[in-house]
Amino acid sequence: MKLAGLFSPSAASPSVLGRLLKPALGAALSLAAATTFAQGVTSMKIATVVWIGYGPFYVAESLDLFKKYNLKVSLQVFTDPALIPPAIASGAVDGGMLTYDQVVGQVAAGKAMKVVMPIDYSNGGDAIVADASVKSVKDFKGKKIGYNPLSPSDFLLSYALKVNGLGEKDISPVSMTPEAVPAAMASGQLPVGVTYEPSLSQILSQGGGNKFKVVFSSKDAPGLIADVLVFDDKVIKAKPAPINGIIKAYLDGLAYMKAKPDDAAKIIGKFMGIPPAEVKDQLSGVYNIPLAEMPKAFLPAKETTSYYASGEVIGELLKAKGQISKVPATEATMDASFVKALAK
Repeated sequence: MKLAGLFSPSAASPSVLGRLLKPALGAALSLAAATTFAQGVTSMKIATVVWIGYGPFYVAESLDLFKKYNLKVSLQVFTDPALIPPAIASGAVDGGMLTYDQVVGQVAAGKAMKVVMPIDYSNGGDAIVADASVKSVKDFKGKKIGYNPLSPSDFLLSYALKVNGLGEKDISPVSMTPEAVPAAMASGQLPVGVTYEPSLSQILSQGGGNKFKVVFSSKDAPGLIADVLVFDDKVIKAKPAPINGIIKAYLDGLAYMKAKPDDAAKIIGKFMGIPPAEVKDQLSGVYNIPLAEMPKAFLPAKETTSYYASGEVIGELLKAKGQISKVPATEATMDASFVKALAK
C-alpha cells in the first residue's frame, strides 16, 4: 500500500467525503458523531506495515471487532517500518506494531516506548535469499547484499554474519527497502538480498522457483525477530481501557482466523493484495502467539522467545553496530500488566 505523507488511513480521506456529502447528510453525520462520542467510543490510530503476522489485526479491522470494546481503530499503513517509531513519539499515531529490536533501539535512545503484547515471531517469514553463486552465509564475503538499514532485515543479516564468523566489513551493503529487493535480484544487480513476506515469496517464485533460494532465515533464529504491539508510556497511562480493548479485539481476530481460516485468508489477502492461497502459505512462516503463551515472553528465560534472552542478543548486536551506546534494561522495554490480567 502507498502512503499519503507519512501514512495512509484505510478509510476514505475527509476531502473525498466532503465533496460527496450533501449538507443534510453532513448534519446527520455530525449528530451521529456526537452521539458516538457521548457513548464513550474512543478513536485510536495504530501504525502497521503489510506483514502476514499482523493478520489478526487486519481481520479485526475488516470485521470491526473493535466496536464491542467501544473503539474505532484505524490502521495506518507505513511502507517503511523505520518511520513508525517517530510517528508514535510525535503522537501522529497512538501506537504501533514494531519488531522488538526496534523497541530496544528506541528505549536505548531515551524513548519511553513499551511492549504491551507479543504478536508473533517470524518462523521463516524473514529470510536472506541468494542466487546459485552462493551456497552458504560464508559465501557472502565480498558480495553485494541488498537490505534495509536499521530494520529487521539488517538485524537478521547481522546475526547471520556473526554466527558465521563474518561482519559488515566483509560484505558490500546496498541500501534498499524490502519491497525493492525482488526486482533488484531479478535484474541481476544483487546476488544476495534480505527481505520478508510477501516480497520473499516473490523472489522465490522467480525462474520457476529454481533461480533463488533461502540461505538463512528467521527459522534459524526463533524469537529473534519478534513482532510486538507498542505504545508510548504516556498513552499507556492515559488510555489503559482502549489499549485493553485493542488487545481483546486482536485476540478475537486470531480466534476468527482459527475458526474460519478460508474467510480469514480472503480478508487478509485483500488487505495485503495477495491471493488467499498465498496468505495460507505465508502464515506458515510466522507463529502468532496465543494468549496462554503471551506471559512467557515477559519472563526471564534462556529461550530467545523470552524478551530477556532475545533482548540481550539484540542489544549486544545493536551496540556492536554502533546503533546504541548502552543496552537498556529489559524491564524498561515492556509493560506486562495487560497480558497478565487477560491471561488469568
